[in-house]
This record gives sequence, structure tokens and C-alpha cells, in this order.
Amino acid sequence: MAASELYTKYARVWIPDPEEVWKSAELLKDYKPGDKVLQLRLEDGKDLEYSLDPKTKELPPLRNPDILVGENDLTALSYLSRFGKYIEIGFDKRYRIIGANMRTYLLEKSRVVFQAEEERNYHIFYQLCASAALPEFKTLRLGNANYFHYTKQGGSPVIDGVDDAKEMVNTRQACTLLGISDSYQMGIFRILAGILHLGNVEFASRDSDSCTVPPKHEPLTIFCDLMGVEYEEMSHWLCHRKLATATETYIKPISKLHAINARDALAKHIYANLFNWIVDHVNKALHATVKQHSFIGVLDIYGFETFEINSFEQFCINYANEKLQQQFNMHVFKLEQEEYMKEQIPWTLIDFYDNQPCINLIEAKMGVLDLLDEECKMPKGSDDSWAQKLYNTHLNKCALFEKPRMSNKAFIIKHFADKVEYQCEGFLEKNKDTVYEEQIRVLKSSKFKLLPELFQDEEKVLSPTSATPSGRVPLSRMPVKPAKARPGQASKEHKKTVGHQFRNSLHLLMETLNATTPHYVRCIKPNDFKFPFTFDEKRAVQQLRACGVLETIRISAAGFPSRWTYQEFFSRYRVLMKQRDVLGDRKQTCKNVLEKLIQDKDKYQFGKTKIFFRAGQVAYLEKIRADKLRAACIRIQKTIRGWLMRKKYMRMRKAAITIQRHVRGYQARCYAKFLRRTRAAITIQKFQRMYVVRKRYQCMRDATIALQALLRGYMVRNKYQMMLREHKSVVIQKHVRGWLARRRYRRTLRAVVYLQCCYRRMMAKRELKKLKIEARSVERYKKLHIGLENKIMQLQRKIDEQNKEYKSLLEKMNNLEITYSTETEKLRNDVERLRMSEEEAKNATNRVLSLQEEIAKLRKELHQTQSEKKSIEEWADKYKHETEQLVSELKEQNSLLKTEKEDLNRRIHDQAREITESMEKKLVEEMKQLELDLNDERLRYQNLLNEFSRLEERYDDLKDEMNLMVSIPKPGHKRTDSTHSSNESEYTFSSEITEAEDLPLRMEEPSEKKAALDMSLFLKLQKRVSELEQEKQSLQDELDRKEEQALRAKAKEEERPPIRGAELEYESLKRQELESENKKLKNELNELQKALTETRAPEVTAPGAPAYRVLLDQLTSVSEELEVRKEEVLILRSQLVSQKEAIQPKHTMTDATILLEDVQKMKDKGEIAQAYIGLKETNRLLESQLQSQKKSHENELESLRGEIQSLKEENNRQQQLLAQNLQLPPEARIEASLQHEITRLTNENLDLMEQLEKQDKTVRKLKKQLKVFAKKIGELEVGQMENISPGQIIDEPIRPVNIPRKEKDFQGMLEYKKEDEQKLVKNLILELKPRGVAVNLIPGLPAYILFMCVRHADYLNDDQKVRSLLTSTINGIKKVLKKRGDDFETVSFWLSNTCRFLHCLKQYSGEEGFMKHNTPRQNEHCLTNFDLAEYRQVLSDLAIQIYQQLVRVLENILQPMIGMLEHETIQGVSGVKPTGLRKRTSSIADEGTYTLDSIIRQLNSFHSVMCQHGMDPELIKQVVKQMFYIIGAVTLNNLLLRKDMCSWSKGMQIRYNVSQLEEWLRDKNLMNSGAKETLEPLIQAAQLLQVKKKTDEDAEAICSMCNALTTAQIVKVLNLYTPVNEFEERVLVSFIRTIQVRLRDRKDSPQLLMDAKHIFPVTFPFNPSSLALETIQIPASLGLGFISRV
Repeated sequence: MAASELYTKYARVWIPDPEEVWKSAELLKDYKPGDKVLQLRLEDGKDLEYSLDPKTKELPPLRNPDILVGENDLTALSYLSRFGKYIEIGFDKRYRIIGANMRTYLLEKSRVVFQAEEERNYHIFYQLCASAALPEFKTLRLGNANYFHYTKQGGSPVIDGVDDAKEMVNTRQACTLLGISDSYQMGIFRILAGILHLGNVEFASRDSDSCTVPPKHEPLTIFCDLMGVEYEEMSHWLCHRKLATATETYIKPISKLHAINARDALAKHIYANLFNWIVDHVNKALHATVKQHSFIGVLDIYGFETFEINSFEQFCINYANEKLQQQFNMHVFKLEQEEYMKEQIPWTLIDFYDNQPCINLIEAKMGVLDLLDEECKMPKGSDDSWAQKLYNTHLNKCALFEKPRMSNKAFIIKHFADKVEYQCEGFLEKNKDTVYEEQIRVLKSSKFKLLPELFQDEEKVLSPTSATPSGRVPLSRMPVKPAKARPGQASKEHKKTVGHQFRNSLHLLMETLNATTPHYVRCIKPNDFKFPFTFDEKRAVQQLRACGVLETIRISAAGFPSRWTYQEFFSRYRVLMKQRDVLGDRKQTCKNVLEKLIQDKDKYQFGKTKIFFRAGQVAYLEKIRADKLRAACIRIQKTIRGWLMRKKYMRMRKAAITIQRHVRGYQARCYAKFLRRTRAAITIQKFQRMYVVRKRYQCMRDATIALQALLRGYMVRNKYQMMLREHKSVVIQKHVRGWLARRRYRRTLRAVVYLQCCYRRMMAKRELKKLKIEARSVERYKKLHIGLENKIMQLQRKIDEQNKEYKSLLEKMNNLEITYSTETEKLRNDVERLRMSEEEAKNATNRVLSLQEEIAKLRKELHQTQSEKKSIEEWADKYKHETEQLVSELKEQNSLLKTEKEDLNRRIHDQAREITESMEKKLVEEMKQLELDLNDERLRYQNLLNEFSRLEERYDDLKDEMNLMVSIPKPGHKRTDSTHSSNESEYTFSSEITEAEDLPLRMEEPSEKKAALDMSLFLKLQKRVSELEQEKQSLQDELDRKEEQALRAKAKEEERPPIRGAELEYESLKRQELESENKKLKNELNELQKALTETRAPEVTAPGAPAYRVLLDQLTSVSEELEVRKEEVLILRSQLVSQKEAIQPKHTMTDATILLEDVQKMKDKGEIAQAYIGLKETNRLLESQLQSQKKSHENELESLRGEIQSLKEENNRQQQLLAQNLQLPPEARIEASLQHEITRLTNENLDLMEQLEKQDKTVRKLKKQLKVFAKKIGELEVGQMENISPGQIIDEPIRPVNIPRKEKDFQGMLEYKKEDEQKLVKNLILELKPRGVAVNLIPGLPAYILFMCVRHADYLNDDQKVRSLLTSTINGIKKVLKKRGDDFETVSFWLSNTCRFLHCLKQYSGEEGFMKHNTPRQNEHCLTNFDLAEYRQVLSDLAIQIYQQLVRVLENILQPMIGMLEHETIQGVSGVKPTGLRKRTSSIADEGTYTLDSIIRQLNSFHSVMCQHGMDPELIKQVVKQMFYIIGAVTLNNLLLRKDMCSWSKGMQIRYNVSQLEEWLRDKNLMNSGAKETLEPLIQAAQLLQVKKKTDEDAEAICSMCNALTTAQIVKVLNLYTPVNEFEERVLVSFIRTIQVRLRDRKDSPQLLMDAKHIFPVTFPFNPSSLALETIQIPASLGLGFISRV
């Protein structure tokens, strides 16, 4: 066999293997004919002897060389076949691509609704989920792929190395490239998102035959919104179907399983129609306008499938592969044998496998598909009955059909590739592929225009290829004509089974393939896991066998697989021929050569145009050709390489000779030079070494002397410095220790004093409360609290014992400190002793050095005297030996001292570390205690602030009542002050807080309880207020009377005939007198105000006192009246000037003449004398009026001073009373000290007010001067106008000139007039509706507007305007909250705006701590003139009050809704009634009771309102924490008071309800707010009801678990625990006693119930705003048109 020559050394062959099918091996020895064994080496390095078959002597098949073995890189492959597609690429006559068309087959719709494990759905769904954060996809409301049911079933939503977001970008670019517009793309994505949301729709079973969709189901709502259909219709038809009979139509509900199937069928149907629509658009984009000349068709379709569980999808796929394999066999084998016949070579036709019987079993009459369609038409058809029909029809009748042994619901079909077992379950349902027409009709009525386009083709007659298994929808090759048949034809066509449609689709596909010339490409998967560089031999052979490749190879090997044309053979193998073998006839030449090369003529055949070879012959020819070419190459290489090497050798030899000649000459010259230099160097070295040695000796001698001197000086100085440092350190230690002792003593003393104060304050409060209780009802409380005194005594005794323990602990601590100091002193002494010994060692070392110097001297003497040399040397050696011994001993002592020193240092270090650690622990504990104290102080401050707000409201009510009492209408005219505003809030908050410290914390306590304490003071103040009101009324009447007199005088003057010169003089005189009078009045009033503020009566002059307020109101009203008078004077002056201007121009030319004429007339009539007399009388009258007014004001001033003197006396009496109070018991003394503190703070406030008033006066003076200067400038301008001719003034009227303004950027300020302040407060605060503002406007807009107004006032440096605006704002907010304080939205809105206003004042205050997050533009907007830190404190207090009011509103709303005990969230848990107890009933119907859902909805409402109002997130967390505390406290109190609620079932119910609240916190991202911790007592109580309560281990577990419950609460729950069934037992008394014994060391409150009214201290962390003030627009709806932006 000529092919045997290929089996040479290193050739590679395939060896059969039972496990891996084939193994690769390499020949170690050439094969020779007759050998029975092949020497092989496997790939793993093992050697093998392969025995040949002695009969056949067939050699193993050869393997391709390495160059033909491809790389198995599968990193970018994917084996998922979603659908089959047939693409036609069109060419024109010049064979250029002009277009393409695509048809799809067998779309795998089932993958839309189901994916196997580790598989994904279609990639577009994951790309959409990955791109959900894009702005254009926000409306799709998508999320993570694991959220949707249709994308999470496979469990592998992410492919390694694939970025779905980037792939989405590529998908969109491809759609754009194919001509799909952006609107249509968004429509496609909208439909796909709707399919995902449709998959999340859930159904609830009402009974076995009906179901329903949960109300307002979010996934269905989103689906309907995206699809543009009605929610009610879609939810109805998802749970119902319509049945049509001959006469009537019925609507029937469907079960939950059928509803889920219908939902999935609808999703698959929508996806398939969308897929067809996209394919149509792709074909339109690729359609060619030029006529097509030819085309190439590419069919890409899936292969044979067999899994562990095979269903209807695998059946249809394998059926299609049977058809395709039949077409492949017919085509391939037919062409092969036709070519043999055509070439006229001897050939016997062979048979090949025909799978037509298998196809008949599937598609023939009474085949599997026919029986399946028949069963689908049966009313009660099922998978089981269909399986029985299959067994009865084909079992034992068809060899290809079998029945499994252990199953009656499966069948086996022998396919061409392998046996496949199919499970019958689901065949009927998938074959029907039911899509209800009512659901399609709802989708067709969609408002979304793209959706009806997907279903418009369904109204036509569908082609037989419209649906396929698993929902695969191919496109028919033939055009579909519109149907003109009877009504209902479309619906009947739509109801064709999937198997029938699939069979028609395959027939059309076969027609297409048979009409073309097919070529085949078989894809083989190296492994099933998509691993790179991994080859599974078994799996590969299985696929080759399944697709018929092995059969094809077998048939091909039986024939002539290799063939050459004669010309190709001659060209290829010309090198094997000699020149004499080449003839003119190429065919004969090839025959001659081939007969010489291959001896066996059966291995080849000559055809008409080709030469046919058996397997392996071409490889043998290739080997011969390669050997011939290799021998020729070797000969050529041998000749060329010899010539090159000879040439290279001659060149190298010549170069080497030249180099040797030059190198030898160079070496000789170098050697001569070396000899000369060596001789010279020796001479130089001789003299140099002598010089160096002599120089080195001199230097060493000098250096030794210098080092000795420096070392001795250095050692002496070190010793001195050490002694000096030790002395100074002792002094420093003395002072530091003294300072530490004094500081520790002061700290201890301060702590003791503070503890005493706290204890005394607590005892005073208790005593005060006890006195109040006794004042209300002594006898009743005596009956209720019998034995309370004994308890108090016990508590007092316990406190005394604790004080004694505390003192003993202090003494122990002092003793420990003393012992520590003594031990430290001892250690220091030891260290000092060691240092002294070290100094002695150093001295010994110095002595050794001195001895060495003496030895050197002796050695010099030895050199000088030879006679004494031996004796001196012996003495020197002996002395040296002794010295060395001494030095060694000193070294040993030194080492011992060092070790002792190190031990002492280590001990000191350890003790210092221990002390440091103990101090750090103490410091940490002190820090924790300080934090607790800070929270307590903050809570106390906020409670006091709450009480202050309550008292302030009470005071406002009393003030209103007093105003009503005082303002009884009297006869006559009465002026009312419209500009009155209260400015006390900015000064009185600190004093009011101090006064309210010892007041009760409950707002509900009646105010009459306080009457006994301050009734006398209240009556005195009320009397003083009435007196001041009367004086104010008298001053007002006097002022009115003077105004009337002035008006009458003015009227009289107007009635007089006009006198030009005299009248002007009279007006100017009157103006000057009015100015002087106003100045005097103002000075007197200022003195009066100053005198009032200088008084030291806290009851009257305190800023919060009623008398002070009334008097301050009077003063401010009078001062404002003076300002009005001042303005009138200025107006009068301007009128005079205008009259001058009007008179002078008119009479400029004829003035002298007119005056002469007037004088002449007056002379004639005698009026000059009368005018003079009248003027003198007028002056006298004015002087008398001024004198009388001055006297009346002096009298009033004297009376006020007398009143002030009486108030001082009253103050002295109060001080005497205070001194008497100091002699009272400690409880009363505390109250007196508090009163003294109030007085001190009041005086400080008065001093500050006086300073502010002085500054206000200075600012007003400056402003008035500016106004006067402005008037003078105006007068100067008027004087300049006098130079204009009269004619011009008369003829040309003065017109206003419009001066154009330059456009400028807004500075973030708002300007308003002073008189518009009340309107601003009214529109922006009092009448503002929070609902509209929160929904439509920027959060915190009122706060921004108010701050921009404050900025403008600061920009103008108008302190009065700033103070007035801030005070009006604060009072306005208080009024709104007082009026609508029960509305949660109002309180939340103003809490948010108050905090935002406070943050704005901080952010733009100019302080560096608040400017870190500002932009440069925002830093430019900072306040420049005023420091509003005090107002920030006022706003902070106001925010605390609003927060507390918000908590009260929340509590009032949540109190009736907390039904966590009454409501059974887990149905049936509490159905069993406890034995011996009655269930509580309510007169209210069930529909009126609240449930947990009610609480959740209310919490959602609260949270959404606060978020809409822009409340700070940290503040929202504090509100939520307070809400959850209220819920937990109220629920726990109810549990502790109701025996019927202490059971195992109630504990489980409460735990479940609490978990729902925790889920709400998790959904709102509020888990870190501390709200969950407030529910810890309730959770532990529920756990206590559920745990075992028998053994000691249970008691230990309960004690460790219930750390948030007090001992009293734990014992109470155990006592109340009641079993509800026979499986539970009561808690034994012994177990409860065991719990009490274990918990007796726990220090907790004896209080049983939780304080549900407790309010956590609130903080307002600084939260700067990024909003630019200059960009804020004021909406017209606020009615702030009088404000202008600056």
C-alpha cells in the first residue's frame, strides 16, 4: 500500500479510545510493511505499542499536521439560537451587492416568558434594564433585571465581559442606521418595557375556578400606562374570557393557572408581532430599487436538541431537523454519485440512511401531530388521553416509536441522530398557544399609535407560517392577499394549532431549499459550558453523529474523496517528472507518471476530465513531492553555505594577521615605558612615604592632645548640665504636681457642687409638685398615696447611703493616688541612685585613661634609660594586668547597673501605660456621660422652651383680655396706633427661658394652678398697667386737642386775606417754632425713656413685664408721632419753598411796582398798623401755648419720675423679701436663687437695650443729616433754576425726563417699602396656603424671599428695618401656628421654612465655618453690616417650638391609629380566645377601626409631605424616630395593661407588624435614623411572649435578651402571660422569682409604663443651599407685586 510510506517518524495518527473516542499519538519509528506493532507516544508523554489487526492490517487514520489544526478559542461565541433566518443577498449584472431581504423562521417565543437555568432572555431586555438610568428611559420605570420575573428565571442576568449598557448604545445606532426613527425606537422600547412589567402582574385566587388582580396593582398600572390602554379593561380580561355560542355570548372567569398562561401567551404574542414589525422595517431599509440579477441565500437555523426533559419545543425542533437532514442526504449523496457517472468511472451505487419513516411517524395521517391536533379539538382533551392515543396507535406497530418503562406520560422517538424521550405534559397547551381575542381587542384600542400597527395585519387572513412552536413566527415567502371571506375567518385562522402552522412552515422552507443549490456548514460546539480552549471529544462526536457528518464521511471514504483535473495535477506534480516523461498530451503524461508513483491501480481512477484518488493517496503524493523539493533545497543550501564560509574565512585570516602585528608592537612600547615609570615611582615613593609617616605622627600627636582636652571638657560640661536639668526637673515636677492636685481638687469640688445642685433642684421640684398636689386635694391624694412618706424616707435613706458610698470611693481614690505618688517617688530615687553609680563608673574610666597616659610616659623613659628597662617593663606589665582586671570588674558592674536600669525603666513604662489606659477608659466614660448630660440638658432646654411658648401664648391671651377690658369705647375721638409692633422677642428669650425652668412640662395643666404663686405680683402689675393706660389716654387726648387747636389756627389763617410778605414770614416763624417744640418734646421723651430703662425693678422693667410693655408701647407711639410731626414740618418747608418759587417768577419783572402799590393801598386803608398788631398778638399767643405745653410736659415728667421712685421702692421691698427668703428652708431658697438669676439677666438685657438705643439714635441722626443735606442740595438746584427767564418758565411746562437705566445683574436682594412690611407678612406668611406652595413652587421659597428682603435692609444699613422685619416674621409665624397649629401640612411647611431661613442666616453670615460650601457668587451675597447671631438663636428656639408642635400633631393623629394589638395582620393567629377571658368589643363598626395599613399609609403621607416641603433629611429622620417612639411606647403600654393581649399569638402578631414597620423604614432609606432602636422594647416584649419560659437556661436567655425592658416590665409581662391553647402553659411563680433574682443587680427605672409624651431633643444640623439667590423668581400667585428685585 503506497499510503504506508506516510507513516514515518514524527507522523501523527488517531487511536480509538473507549472514553475519549479518539486520542492523538505520534510515531516514534518509521513503519515498514510487515510490522505488526506501531511504536507510538501519546500527548500526555506515555509510550504505547499499538497492535495492528493481523487480518485487515489497517493502519490508524492519519491526523492533520499542526499547521492545519485551528485554535479552539470560544471566548466570543454564543450557542443560543433564538430563531431561524433566511437572508437573500441580491446582486446586479456586474455582481455587486444591491440589497438584501430577510425572512425568519421558528422564532423562539417561549424564551420571553421562561428561561432554563444559567440562560438569559433576549438581550434587549437586559440592555433596557442596564440603561434604565438614562433620562429618556425614566418614563419606562425600569430597574434591575433581577426585579422582573421574565429576566431573573435563568439566574444569570450578567455575561462576563459584556456591558449591556454599551450594547444598548450599539443597538440604538443600528436601529438608526436601518432607518428606524428615534420616536419609533422609543415606541419599541416602550412595548418591551411593558412586556417586562406584564410579567410581574400577579393573580390572587378567589376560588378554584376564578382569580383576580390585586387592586391598583403597580405592575399592571405601569403596563397600561405604557401601552395606553384602560386599566379596568385589561385587569378584567386577564381574569376572564368570552365564550361565544350560536345564540349567546358568555363571560367566564378563569383560574389562576389559566390566567398566568394567558398572561404569558399575551406577552409572547406582543413580542412576536413586534419582532415581525422590526423585520419588515429592516427589509424596507435593505430593499433594492434596481432589478435583481442573482442572489445568494443564507439559511441559519438551529440543530438537533436533546435534554433531560424534552417537551413540545424540542419535538418541533427535532422534527425540523429530520426534514433538513433528509434534504441534506438526498442532495449530498446524489451529487457525489452523479459526478462519478459524469466522469465515466467504474462505480456501484450505494445505499444511505433514509429518515422518511421517522418523518411519516410525525407528520403523516394519524401521526403524532394529527393526533395532537385532534386532541386539542376535544372539549375535555388532556395530555394523558393524548398519550394513550399515541400508545394505542403506534406502540408495537412502528419500530421508531417506544414507550418508557417507568412512565405513562412520555414517549420515545428514534431520530436519525439519537433516541429522544418526550414528556407529554404541556403539549396540548403549547400546541393551542391560546391568546384571547378580548385582550388583543383591548390592545388594538390603545392610544399608543405603534401598538395597533403591530396587530393590524391580524385582521387579514394569516399565512400558514404565522406561528410556530414555542411561538416562533416565520415570514411567508409568498405574498399574503387580503381576505374577503365571511366574518370570523380571521379568528378561525388565528386559532390554528401551532403544530399545523409549524408543518406548513417547514413545507415552505423545503420548497425554498429545493429551488436553490445548497451548500452546508455544520457548527460543532467543543463543549457545553462555553469555556475557552476546552474540547469535549464525546460531545463533538455526538454532534457529528447527530448531524450525519460521520455517515457522510463513511460514504465519501467508500468512494474517491480526492480529485484533480489533469492540468492541475500536471502543474502540481511537475517536479516529480523527468524531462523525458513530459509529452505533448498532458493526460497521457499524468497517466504515465501516476503509474510509476502508485503501484496499486485500485487507489486511483482516470475520468474524462479529472483523476479520482482514494483516501490517503493525495497525502502520499504530497509527501513524495515534499521530499523531492526538500532534497533540491538541501543541495542548493550546501553549495551556497560552503562558498560563503570560505570567503568569510579568508577575510578573517587577513584581518587577524594585521591585528597581531600592530598589537605586538604596541605591547613592546608599553613594556619599555612601564620599566621607566617603575624606577621613577620607587624613588618618589621612598621620599613620599618618609614625609607621610612623619606628618601622620605629628597629626596624631596633636589630635590626641586636642581630643583629650575636648573630651575632658565635654564630660565636665555634661555632668554640670545633667545636674542642672535634674534640679530644674524637680522644680517643674513640684509645680506640676501641685497644679494637678489643685485642678483635681477643683474638679472634684465642682462635680460635688454640681451634684448637690442637681439633687437639690430635683428635691425642690419634688417638693413643689407635692405642694401643688396638696394644694389641689390633700385628702384625696393622702388616700391614694398612703405610704408615700415611707417610700420617700426609704429613697432618702438610699440616697444617703449612696452618698456615703460615693465619699468612701472618693477616699479610696485619694488613697490610691497617694500610694501611686509614693511609689513613683521611690522609683525616682532608685533611678537617681543608679545614675550616681553610673557616674562613678565613668570616673573609674577616666582614671584608667590617666593611667594609660602614665604608662606612655614610662615607655618614653624606658627608651631613654636602657639600664632600668627590664624592671620598668615588669612593673608596667604587672600594673597593666591589674588595671585590666579593674576595668573588667567595672564593666561587669556597669552591665549589671544597666540591666537594673532597664528593668526599672520597663516597670515605669508598664505602670505609665496602665495608668494611661485607665485614664483613657475614664476619659471615654466621662465623654459618654457628658454626651448623656448634653442630651439631657438639650431636652431640658427644649422642654423649657416649650413651657415658655405655652406661657407666651397664655400671656398673649391675657393681654388680649386686658386690651378688651381697657379698650371699652369712650365718648370722643380716640387715636389708635397702627404701627405698633412687639420688639421684645429678640431680647427676652433668655430671661423667659430662665424663668420657665421650674415650670411643669405638661401643656395640658390648667393655668389656674400657678395662680397661688404669683397672684399678688399679677394684681400689682395689672393695676400699674391700668394706670399707665390712663396716662397714655390723657397724653393722647392732649395731643389730639393740640392738633385740633393747630388745625383751627390754620383754618383761621386760611380765612384771612392773603398777605404776601407778612404771610410768608408768619409761615416761616410757625415752622421754626414747631421745629423747636418738637425737638424739646423729643428730648424730654428720650430722657423719660432713659429714666425708665435705668430703673432696677425687675417686676416692672423686665422686658417681659406687662407694665414695661405698656410703657414702651406708649413711648414708641409718641416717638412715632414726633416723627410724623417732623415729616409734616418738612412738607411745610417744601410747600413754602414751592410758594416762593411760584410767586417769585410771576412777579420778578414787576415786583417793585406791585409792592409800592400794595403799600400805597395799605396806607390808604390803615392796614399796616393792624397787620403789625395782629402779628405781635400771634407771636404772644404762640409763646403762651408753648409755655403751657412745656409746663404740662414738665408736670407729666415729674409724675412719671414719681412713679419711677415708687417702683424703686417696690423693688427695695422685693429685695427685702428676697433676703427674708434666704432664711427659708433649702427648697424655698432654690426658688429665691432662681428669682435672683432672673433679675440679673433682666438687668443685662436692659443694659444691652440701652446700648442698642444709643446706636439707633446715632444712626437716626446721621440719616436725618443726610436728608437735610439732600434737601439743601434740592434747594440749591431750585436756586439755580431762578436764573431762567420768567417767560421760559411760564411758556414751557416742566416735564419729567425719563433717564434710561443700564441693564445690570440681579444681586439676590428684594426691595420693599417700610409701609409694605405688614402686607409682605400678610401675603407671605399669614395667608399663604402650604399645599399650593409645596406642589408648584421651590421648596423653602418664603424663607428665601424673607432672607433676600433682610439682605436689602442690611445693604441699606437700616437696622430698624432689619429688626422690624425679623420681629414681624417671627410673630407672623407664631400667629399662623397658633391659628392653624393642628394642621400637619402647615406646621411641617413652616418648620421647613424656618429651618431654611435659619440656614440662610448662617450660610450668608460671613463666618468662615458656614462659608466652606459656598460658591464665590454666594460669598459675595454675605451680610456686611449686621451680625444676626442673636436672631439665629431666636429662630432656633422658634424651630424647636414648631418641632414640638409638629410632634404633638403627629401624636394626636397617630394615637387613635396605633392598632398593632387589635388588628390581626396574620389572619387566624389570634382566632382562639384565651380561657376565662372575654374579647373586648367596640361599639364602633369594623369599618371604622384602623389597621396596620392605615398606619403605613399615614406614615407615607407624613413622609411625602415633609419631602415636598423640602425639609432637611436629618430633621425628617428625627421626626420619624419620634413617630416610631410614640408607636412603640403606646403599643407597649397597651400590652402591659391588658391581660388578654399577653399570649404567644399576640407576640407573633406584634413581631410581624413591627417587621412591616421596619420594611417601611428600609424602603424609605431611614434605617440609620434611630427609629428602629425606639421599637426595641416592643420587639423584646413580643419575643418575651414567644420564647420558652421554663428552665434556668430560659431565664438566662430572657435576661440577656430583654436589655431594653425594665425589670418591672419583664415581670409584668410574665405575670400577664395567658395560654390560648392546650399546647402552652402558664409561667410558674418560681420562674418569675428566678427572673427577679437574676435582674436584681440591674439598675433601671422602677417605672412600669413608658412615657408616651417624651420628646427627644432635636438638633438642626447646618445644611447649606446650592440655590443662587439671583436666580429666584417671585411668582405672581403670591401677590408680592410691591416687591422689586435688586
